[in-house]
Amino acid sequence: MKIQSKILLALALSGLVTGASAGGGLFSGKIGAGLTAAKGLSLSDADVIQSAQDACAASDELNPVAPAGNAYAKRLAGLVKGLGNEDGLKLDFKVYLVRDVNAFAMANGCVRVFAGLMDKASDSELLGVIGHEIGHAKLGHTKKKMKAALLTRAAREGVAASGGKGAELAQSELGGLAEDFINAQFSQKEESEADVYGYHFMIRHKFDPNGLVTLFEKLPSSGGLMSSHPASPKRAEKIRKLIAKG
Repeated sequence: MKIQSKILLALALSGLVTGASAGGGLFSGKIGAGLTAAKGLSLSDADVIQSAQDACAASDELNPVAPAGNAYAKRLAGLVKGLGNEDGLKLDFKVYLVRDVNAFAMANGCVRVFAGLMDKASDSELLGVIGHEIGHAKLGHTKKKMKAALLTRAAREGVAASGGKGAELAQSELGGLAEDFINAQFSQKEESEADVYGYHFMIRHKFDPNGLVTLFEKLPSSGGLMSSHPASPKRAEKIRKLIAKG
């Protein structure tokens, strides 16, 4: 799901700068031997979760978070009551008081819903979005997206695999890394997998799965929430078939 650029920039910079600043962090020793041979970059779950914690905190600082007494916050709190833990992932919900029609979840359980989406979506549709976004985190898509951004930047800059100075990503390259992170969208396969996860999320918690269908019918495929997703009519039809199968 395509997130507002300024938010993604903050997420990438905050989480990844934190990793770079500590000895033995994400960059120190991780972008090293075997990288230029395309053997991949090893990001542990702990790395991803720590980066997500830092990134989510930075995003909250940059965006107006709805206070507890706010109508948007009350609505979301009512919808997600009892959803403190999803399949082993501890969840933290907040609303951003911005007009964008969007939402996101991160590997540490940070779930942020935008007021613009809440203005357009019914309760069941919002829950469907939340289930979909949690799916990206639970299915490892967020980790893959971060890894892709790191690999792209390392390859572009010709990072050496010697373990010396070239084994660390220079601080000056973090802006470019953030750009790569922003552009590394989820694949259609990943989006489809998150849709299926969202459907099962709705069934598991006894929510109306038709909310996913009406969401896809309501929001166009081009722009905003659905900009990086498969065509909405196809997604709606897929959920209808899952509902029919029971």
